[in-house]
Amino acid sequence: MAVTILIPTALRVFAGVQAEVTVEGDTAGRAIEAFADKFPDIRQHLFDENNALRSFVNVYIGEKNIKTVNGLDTPVRDGDALMLVPAIAGGTGAI
Repeated sequence: MAVTILIPTALRVFAGVQAEVTVEGDTAGRAIEAFADKFPDIRQHLFDENNALRSFVNVYIGEKNIKTVNGLDTPVRDGDALMLVPAIAGGTGAI
């Protein structure tokens, strides 16, 4: 199944500066794995050393966070779009 991965601006440098990429997969996890296989430099930003999705990376199919469905085992359909949303922290604290 063809699935589109929507890539946030902060991660595009690791994905050929593309905003979206089409990969094959029947679950969210397989689609993200295919994405990481296509762009190996992004793997460390998505997965930890145990190959688990990093806790600060959220993945949405439509309005649903896969963490509230079946995690990486969440099924995807042909034409679905997965939006990667990493949590961002930091700043100077100055107002």
